[in-house]
Amino acid sequence: MSSLPNTIIELTVQNHPGVMSHITGLFSRRGFNLEGILCGQIGDGSKSRMYLLVEKDHRVDQIMKQLKKLYDILDVSLREDYDHTLFNRLEEIIKN
Repeated sequence: MSSLPNTIIELTVQNHPGVMSHITGLFSRRGFNLEGILCGQIGDGSKSRMYLLVEKDHRVDQIMKQLKKLYDILDVSLREDYDHTLFNRLEEIIKN
């Protein structure tokens, strides 16, 4: 993981094939790295909640504005109050 401080962007999205590709493509086009991604279905399965761990720098606001423009994204919020421990634990699991 990066040495810069991280923050979490929380997304509520339509749950269908291709949504993750659209989101990661946006990050790729902007040259913005995703440090971690967690995603799971919510409710009846027609929607998913995504948590994106990103570096907290001057581009976060711009990325959030761009995410809000994507058709399949229903809600975008910056969650600085969330604990990043789960992402750290996942990194430990992946390394083993």
